[in-house]
Amino acid sequence: MKETLANGPAGAAILSAGIGCFAMGVLAVVADGSKTVAKLLTFYAPTGPLSGVSTMAIVIWLAAWLVLARWWGARTVAMRRVNMAAFVLLAIGLLLTFPPFGDLLLGK
Repeated sequence: MKETLANGPAGAAILSAGIGCFAMGVLAVVADGSKTVAKLLTFYAPTGPLSGVSTMAIVIWLAAWLVLARWWGARTVAMRRVNMAAFVLLAIGLLLTFPPFGDLLLGK
């Protein structure tokens, strides 16, 4: 009889990394497009809103990891789907950190 190991914790780590990258991109675009949000995300004045963008992305990543790890702790998840979702989120998040793509979304 073949026994399968629970891969939920690994899937949670992978997907949460994608979520954190996506959050970084979205927050970067939003902070670039809104002076109010940029001011709220300025945790350290010399670096400007980047300090809050990176800090909040880390908080979102850790929160997603915690929630997914608890939810998928003893489960076996479809790693192909998890990996694909994480890769798509990573790619979108990466693109959003480049100003030309963010400017397209903001209509600049």
